[in-house]
Amino acid sequence: MRKLLLSLAVPALLLAAAPAHASAAPVIKPRLETPVLFDDDEGGNADVDDPAIWVHPTNKARSRIIVAAKNGGLYVYDLNGKELQHFATPEDGRFNNVDLYGDVAVVTDRGLDKLRFYRIGDGVLSDVTSPDAPWLFSTSESEVQDQTTGYGLAIYGSYAVVTRRHTSELGLFRIKKTINGYSYVKVDGLALPTEFLLKSGQSWSPCLEPGEGPQAEGMTVDPVLGMLYVAQEDVGLWRLSVVGGRFQTAPKMVERVREFGVPATYNPETEECDHDWSQDPGEGGRISADVEGLAIYRTGLLSGTLIVSSQGSDEFFTYDRLTNRHKGGFVIAGVQECDGAAVVNTRLPGYPNGLLVVHDGDALPGQERAATNVKYVDATFLK
Repeated sequence: MRKLLLSLAVPALLLAAAPAHASAAPVIKPRLETPVLFDDDEGGNADVDDPAIWVHPTNKARSRIIVAAKNGGLYVYDLNGKELQHFATPEDGRFNNVDLYGDVAVVTDRGLDKLRFYRIGDGVLSDVTSPDAPWLFSTSESEVQDQTTGYGLAIYGSYAVVTRRHTSELGLFRIKKTINGYSYVKVDGLALPTEFLLKSGQSWSPCLEPGEGPQAEGMTVDPVLGMLYVAQEDVGLWRLSVVGGRFQTAPKMVERVREFGVPATYNPETEECDHDWSQDPGEGGRISADVEGLAIYRTGLLSGTLIVSSQGSDEFFTYDRLTNRHKGGFVIAGVQECDGAAVVNTRLPGYPNGLLVVHDGDALPGQERAATNVKYVDATFLK
């Protein structure tokens, strides 16, 4: 609740610093990384955000890493990190998240409020988006221009779960094959909570830029358990049951962000929120906002690990796949501000126990040009 947050604010000089957060988590070294992309005119405004891993059904060496890079489009890499293909965005397009629908890569185009589809074939992608694919959430061109559009993405079965930028909305869409390619139709929707009651009896909402809501982006689905996990960036990690074309249960919180309940005000000069840690009610969790990339590493039918990116602390936390109990965490050397992550347990060349791919939001620290890429990590440590 925005007015309450403002009333609880104190002068900037009295704002306490965030508590020290030294991590004793093990540091994992990446095996390799993709070429750096640059988010400027010279670099094609390529800003890596989210990866997906496609495993070739018969020749594992021809598996592909597919990466959404916002205005830079879609990039395809091999297991050695070599760029094989690049798809530019359509005019006014902006690719945000990517996931897999069998042998089709699906991308949220937040610039046009649509899903786009790329058939992978034998490791070579081709655009198979139906030209009449509808808007995901918008009802007018002005809404598309406002960019309150499709954002996060998770695929399960023949359905796509999509979050809506700057809101707490989720939409559930059935993917369909048409004579002209792939399209979709909305079948369900819900909104995550945006206001929370603290133990003190006060209401709290996360501090955000005026006019924005507490959006979600990172998602993953456990199809065996029928469980959808959603990372609401400034709030926490949610789970809810999703079966067929319906959200079956109300969202339940798995873990809150550390900032949960802490009074804060938006600073237009820094475009960040100033938190008053001296008034921390102690109701937060271990994840430092934003909660971002989610991925599940399976070790059995019901066993495995849920991986969660704690973007604010450059860490990853792990949770038991079945019980959601916190297991531990890790740091990936050199990886900062991680947005997206993907993992498979399949034996691949150079990765005997599977592959973890993570976004690095600061691939060239200390350099003036904004640089991003993805790192490849041997997933053996997750077994």
